[in-house]
Amino acid sequence: MPNLPTTLPAWLALLESRHAEVHIDMGLERVRAVKDRLALAFTCPVIMVAGTNGKGSTCSMLEAILLRAGYKVGLYIKPHFLDFNERARINGDMASSEALVASFNAVEAQRGEIDLTYFEFTTLAIMHLLSGAGLDVAILEVGLGGRLDAVNVIDPDVAIVTSVDIDHTDYLGDTREKIGFEKAGIFRPGKAAICSDPVPPSSLVAHAEAIGADLWLLGRDFNYSGDKQQWNYGGREQRRSALAYPSLRGANQLLNAAAALAALEVLRLDLPVSAQDIRSGLVMVELPGRFQVLPGRPTVILDVAHNPHAASALALSLGNMGFHPFTYAVFGIMQDKDIDGVIAPMAQYVDHWCVAQLPSPRSADAGALLARLDAAAPAGAKAGEHSATAFLDPAAAFANAMSRAGENDRIVVFGSFYTVAGVMAARKTSQH
Repeated sequence: MPNLPTTLPAWLALLESRHAEVHIDMGLERVRAVKDRLALAFTCPVIMVAGTNGKGSTCSMLEAILLRAGYKVGLYIKPHFLDFNERARINGDMASSEALVASFNAVEAQRGEIDLTYFEFTTLAIMHLLSGAGLDVAILEVGLGGRLDAVNVIDPDVAIVTSVDIDHTDYLGDTREKIGFEKAGIFRPGKAAICSDPVPPSSLVAHAEAIGADLWLLGRDFNYSGDKQQWNYGGREQRRSALAYPSLRGANQLLNAAAALAALEVLRLDLPVSAQDIRSGLVMVELPGRFQVLPGRPTVILDVAHNPHAASALALSLGNMGFHPFTYAVFGIMQDKDIDGVIAPMAQYVDHWCVAQLPSPRSADAGALLARLDAAAPAGAKAGEHSATAFLDPAAAFANAMSRAGENDRIVVFGSFYTVAGVMAARKTSQH
């Protein structure tokens, strides 16, 4: 293969430049053709996870529990914050750049005349890497929707849909019923199909029944209960009691944990785990940017909430935190999101908005957001108690919030992966 990149940054730059020319064609024929040429297949159980919110948390809990149980675990998760390598993990460690480059070369060698988007190409490369790693179990997070997502060219042994809400309407439709049908596309005949959304769309249930999937519904096939100290899981045949709460904070984490335990119940003969593995795994699990509370003062919370469902969960978690004199928000969001729906649940908790322009052509204009935030300000706010200011990027917005916040205040960074990644990168730079 002439003149192929030899480093990961060079490969990613090449894919970015190609990406501008490849239209997103919502279909799997091209990806499936390259997958077949690669003879890409997994010889271990595969767990696939889709959903509007909660996918990353569910994947990370499964990974943590299965690692504690001594299994060799592969994980494909996205997007990344600082390094592309974060997307591929083997036994809890990021894949090496050398291994990724080798898999990029393998995909390129088999691609031939077939055009692939950046996401399709990198998905095939990471699945190629994981499939050759001698895994005991592979956990694959779906990017967008389910039915037509590149990950869905693999047949899962267990499929999980965590939540169904309105997001990515350009591609998935503008109702929960339409989106539920897209998510249900990862279900397979005769295989477990787990849904942890408390009110699953009827389209998802109907599709699972139409294809003969083994549908597990929250409240019917599995459930959870708990008090302030611990929680319990109950499935079709397994009960797990006196469990520690997941170290991931946030309002919906027990829904995600229950889905993870349902998947492990399905796979209990292939991948047995003990109650202690579950307790240890849930305590150890880490996931950047999901109600991640940083050490130090003022309190800084990173959360990638970028749709109304996630913003409502974030607001609920903020409300449970106890008293802080002032809350600063570092906020940047994409133009195609339900911006007012994201702002609405947060408005009662935020006193000062530091609005960031994001490094993407899809970014909402920071200046234009100010009028929306002023309109959403709580009635009766006194002068000086509410403000909204625009900044050129997340780093500048965060620096401003840090300069104004008292040590008992809090700063919440949210609205997009780009917002959180920008602040993470700025903090990393300042610490060196």
